[in-house]
Amino acid sequence: MKFGVVVFPGSNCDKDMQDALAQDLGKEVIMLWHKDKDLSMFTTDDCIVLPGGFSYGDYLRCGAIARFSPMMQSVIDFANRGGKVLGVCNGFQILCESGLLPGVLLQNANQQFICKNVFITNPKTGALKIPIAHGEGRFFADNKTLDTLEANGQVIFTYSDENGNATEGSNPNGATRNIAGISNASKNVFGMMPHPERATSSILGNIDGKKVFELLGLN
Repeated sequence: MKFGVVVFPGSNCDKDMQDALAQDLGKEVIMLWHKDKDLSMFTTDDCIVLPGGFSYGDYLRCGAIARFSPMMQSVIDFANRGGKVLGVCNGFQILCESGLLPGVLLQNANQQFICKNVFITNPKTGALKIPIAHGEGRFFADNKTLDTLEANGQVIFTYSDENGNATEGSNPNGATRNIAGISNASKNVFGMMPHPERATSSILGNIDGKKVFELLGLN
């Protein structure tokens, strides 16, 4: 599996993602410039990653301008053909803005930028310690959409305590139903606010991020 990491003006986690994928996971990584369109070197067995940062300065809404970049038009087509796409933090915001994922990411409930380790959980992995770093990471959707996401198994991670319990106190940003990450109905597009690429190196004392890539079939 090859990975393409899209670089937007304002991206600041693209190199982190490249290093995690190439050095810690041993994957082939191709960096993709936002003004380019060519994804012909990738098959639908590969994955395109939208990294964290502040694409286009986060003017208007986070991810709203990046959604119209030339590369994103190709990424949307790639996803619609069944190719795997992962959006982390700002990348998650871009996926929601582009319509590849439902819902929106709103300003954190405390109206402050949050940067710390949190726990997220999935029934298959249990609680994982993964860093977050965002000011607008509060996932929101209407109840009908939320019910559909849960019924279809599209909620891939929820904020939890270290024992995997999704409590109000373990929700760092006020996300509806403690949602930290979701997928589309076809399970080939994934978005999450926490940064798994910051937890893949034993040097940093945390490799829980590797379990995220494994769960999503990106290992």
